[in-house]
Amino acid sequence: MKHLIIIIALLITLHVSGQKFSGLANTPPMGWNSWNTFQVNINESMVKAIADVMVSSGMKAAGYEYIVLDDGWMMKERDANGNLVADPLKFPAGMKALADYVHSKGLKFGLYNCAGTKTCAGYPGTRGYEYQDARYYAAIGIDYLKYDWCNTEGINAKEAYTTMSNAIRVAGRPVVFSLCEWGGNQPWLWATAVGHLWRTTGDIINCFDCVKDHGSWKAWGAMQILDQQKNIRQYAGPGHWNDPDMLEVGNGMAVNEDRAHFTMWAMLAAPLMAGNDLRAMNQQTINILTNKEVIAVDQDVMGIQAFQYKVKDSVETWLKPLSNDSWAVCFLNRSAKAQSVTFNWKEKNITDELSKAALNTSVTYKIRNLWTGQPAGNSIAALKATVPAHDVLMLRLDK
Repeated sequence: MKHLIIIIALLITLHVSGQKFSGLANTPPMGWNSWNTFQVNINESMVKAIADVMVSSGMKAAGYEYIVLDDGWMMKERDANGNLVADPLKFPAGMKALADYVHSKGLKFGLYNCAGTKTCAGYPGTRGYEYQDARYYAAIGIDYLKYDWCNTEGINAKEAYTTMSNAIRVAGRPVVFSLCEWGGNQPWLWATAVGHLWRTTGDIINCFDCVKDHGSWKAWGAMQILDQQKNIRQYAGPGHWNDPDMLEVGNGMAVNEDRAHFTMWAMLAAPLMAGNDLRAMNQQTINILTNKEVIAVDQDVMGIQAFQYKVKDSVETWLKPLSNDSWAVCFLNRSAKAQSVTFNWKEKNITDELSKAALNTSVTYKIRNLWTGQPAGNSIAALKATVPAHDVLMLRLDK
């Protein structure tokens, strides 16, 4: 009886507070998700090929590790016992075998479900089945769960996500928990104890600067999503990340726009979840996704999200404190024509109010261009450069 009382007390505590697995996602998660390119048109052979290319393309070596199947992996109905069932036509060997294959490549495996009664594509949601589904995920060996927010009328977001977080914890397998709640209930205010990352906006679309109106909801271009990240940087950090949605690199934007998109996600310390068909990548896309110096900015152990320092002539200057008193500096040109930029490193000290890091005029920094991979002088002389349209100049400053 004493042990039962202890267990009940533990479950009550978990329900109230949320108890995600600690020690996961200490830097922003990196991987691939099926939705942006394939929607529900996924299958076993395709996923295996994606895992193979993640290794052969150099993405794994660059830090990508999660293969995440989004909506559409399951049957339209649960079985007689209420269990989720992988679609046998799409995944004839089953999810456990697919997870084992992904793990055999030195990668990690993730799945998708939804806090509502149905997923966004109409498959069985998890509402009322949280602990049962969590046991299933643990049994097949997943490492990552993306948890969406469709068909949730009348459901409290904090309660729903806390319940699923508790269920994952009780199931016993450490899983990165990704809250895909779209930011409507301000998860950054309450989700640090619940999950490891939380979506901050609606869905991204593969354009640099546009909005696609679907009537009841809108999809956002990369720049529109960027604009929605400016006032929440204080909520991100190791183990708990603001998530501006998956990458659209390689999905139809111009190479300069892909580069700018990827750069800004790195400056934001955002999760880097590729959303393209890895099997069809050209070398330009590979070069963007595997730029280890840009990725290092995203993965910096301090976990500080960049802040916008100033805007002039459609050029935004963003600064990101890094470990060892280094800085990443990005000049983002949002206009449709090239723009000249100047920056006097010795003009005044700049202090980040959040991290208290300082870009000091008394220090001479070595400067490196992270997209050319070449030294770019030092901070003694003022910077004078031209940033092409819809592109970036990304620099790293080291003592």
